[in-house]
Amino acid sequence: MTLTLPTPASPLKIGTRGSPLALAQAHETRDRLAAAFDLPAEAFEIVVIKTTGDNQALIAADKPLKTLGGKGLFTKEIEEALLSGGIDIAVHSMKDMPVAQPEGLQLDCYLPREDVRDAFISPALSSIHDLAPGAVVGTSSLRRRAQLLNRRPDLKVVEFRGNVQTRLRKLSEGVAECTFLAMAGLNRLAMADVPATAIETADMLPAVAQGAIGIERRADDSRARDMLAAIHDALTGQRLAAERAFLAALDGSCETPIAGLAELDGPTLRLRGEVLRPDGSEAISDDQTCPVEDGAELGREMAAKLLQQAGPGFFDWKS
Repeated sequence: MTLTLPTPASPLKIGTRGSPLALAQAHETRDRLAAAFDLPAEAFEIVVIKTTGDNQALIAADKPLKTLGGKGLFTKEIEEALLSGGIDIAVHSMKDMPVAQPEGLQLDCYLPREDVRDAFISPALSSIHDLAPGAVVGTSSLRRRAQLLNRRPDLKVVEFRGNVQTRLRKLSEGVAECTFLAMAGLNRLAMADVPATAIETADMLPAVAQGAIGIERRADDSRARDMLAAIHDALTGQRLAAERAFLAALDGSCETPIAGLAELDGPTLRLRGEVLRPDGSEAISDDQTCPVEDGAELGREMAAKLLQQAGPGFFDWKS
C-alpha cells in the first residue's frame, strides 16, 4: 500500500506542551520526519496543548507533583486530543510518561537518547559536596529529593517547580543555593551559558527514561505508524524497555522515588536500579547485566528483587 504523505495543504499535526523544551522536542521530531520523507517543514503543524501540569498557579505554589496528580498532569490533555483526532501524533519527554497508555494509543517510537545525567545548577558551586551544612536546595523531583537527602541529610530541600527558565529565575532570586535539571534539556535548548555541572550516574542515578523523547500515536493509525517507524531509534527502545518494565513492576505512580538506567555494550544490556524512602533515610539498589533481548524481563526481575529486599516496612510511609 502506498503511504499517503502529509502536505502543506493537509499537514500532519504534532501535539506538544508549550514550554521551550517541549517545543524544541516537537521541532526535532518534525525535522526528522521531514528529512526521512523529503518533505517541507510546512507539511507539519505543531499544535500547542496546555496541560494541567502547565498551570501557572500550580507552578507558583511549588507543590509536590505527587499531590497534584502525578505524571498524568503532563499528558492527559494531549492524549485526549490524540484520541479525538485533534492531533495525529504527540511528542513527550519520556520521563514524564506513565508506564501505561490509554486504550487506543500506542507508544513505540523513540528518538535517539540525549545525555541521561542530572545537572547540578549553581552560579558558584559545582557539587552537592560543596554546599555548606544546612544549605537550601531546590527540586521538584521526588527522586532527586530522596537521593540528595540520602547523600546529605543535613540539606534543606524546598519545592522548585516550573520549566527551565522558571527554575533559573527562582535560583537567581535566592530561593535556593542550587537546583537540578536534566542535562538533556539544557543540551536540547543549547543553554551552554547555564552554570551546570553534569553529575555522573554513579553519584546520582537518573530518572527512568531521562533524556529520551517518545512519540505517541493512535493504535489504528497505519500512516502514523509507518512514518514513525522511519525515525525510531531501536537502541533507545531497547534501553527503555528494560527501564520502564522496572518502573512498572515497582511503582509507576510517581509516589515512590525510583531511579533506573539501562546501557548497552554490544549484545549486553546493563541495568542499574534504585528505590528510596522519600526522606532519603534508606536506599536499596541493584546492578545486573543480561542479553539485550531480555532487558524487559530483567527489569521485572530486578524490581521483584528490590521489593523483596525492601521488606514489609520500607513502604510504610505510603499507608
